[in-house]
Amino acid sequence: MKTRPYHHGDLRTALLTRAEQTLRDKGPAALSLRELARDIGVSHAAPSRHFKDKQALLDALALEGFDRFLGALTAARESGDAFADRLDAVARAYVGFATDNAALLELMYSVKHEPGASKELIACSQRLAGIATGLIEEGQRRDEVRPGPVEGIMLPVMAAIHGFATLAANGTLPAEEVEQGLGATIAFALRGCAA
Repeated sequence: MKTRPYHHGDLRTALLTRAEQTLRDKGPAALSLRELARDIGVSHAAPSRHFKDKQALLDALALEGFDRFLGALTAARESGDAFADRLDAVARAYVGFATDNAALLELMYSVKHEPGASKELIACSQRLAGIATGLIEEGQRRDEVRPGPVEGIMLPVMAAIHGFATLAANGTLPAEEVEQGLGATIAFALRGCAA
């Protein structure tokens, strides 16, 4: 009987990559450290050097997702000069990430609300809120967004964008309607922010 090697060039990255593929293809219930080890050709004990259990793997996968998501939103926020252009770019980046990574985004949002969520996951969700808050604050400073409590403006805007992203990602909206619907959602959010 052939034994599987214990070592792998970058086992942590290989496990996370394979876990994300399994998550996308089969859902979180199908994730198993033993199955992932078999899939990438290492011993069943090898993953324990990086993840003590399945929850630790899910947390790490969510953190990686947040890093990519936050990177995309931060870059989008820096595009354009006017508030309307920046909000448009952020909304499109949000929906793009959601539709390209539906299962991962669902995991990210569910894991961060777990009672034992790590400090890193909580910090990521706060950074996510910070992007939206910063966008509104900047728009207010430039008199492009109505005055008032930032959270009172940001919450409905992000709820509209997140809600639309969820509908687009879970297939509720036909693919051919996503672009038109996204444009209408962004226009709606802009009217709600108007100075």
